[in-house]
Amino acid sequence: MSEEFGPNIVTITDEDGNDIELEYVDALEYNGTTYMAFFPVAEEGEEENEEDYGLVILKSSVENGEEFLVTIDSDEELDAVYGKFMEQILEDEGADD
Repeated sequence: MSEEFGPNIVTITDEDGNDIELEYVDALEYNGTTYMAFFPVAEEGEEENEEDYGLVILKSSVENGEEFLVTIDSDEELDAVYGKFMEQILEDEGADD
C-alpha cells in the first residue's frame, strides 16, 4: 500500500550556507506569531542521536513582504512555545485513541 501523502520535507539554509532538511510536524499561533515545529531528517546511513535530532522550532518572520523562518533567540519564548507544541502533540495523540 502506498501513502497518498508523504512527509512534508523542507530544506533551509543556515547562516553558514549549509542546507538542512527538516520534516514538518506542526504549526501553531502564539502571541500573534506563527511557529513551526520540525524534526531533522537523518541522512541514509547516518545514525540519529537525541542531541542532533530533537524537535526544531522556528518562527515565521516577514521582512520586505517575504516570509522567513528564523530561530528563537529568547529562552523564555522558546520554552513557552515548546510547551504549547507538546500540549498540542499530546492532545492529538489522545484524540487518536
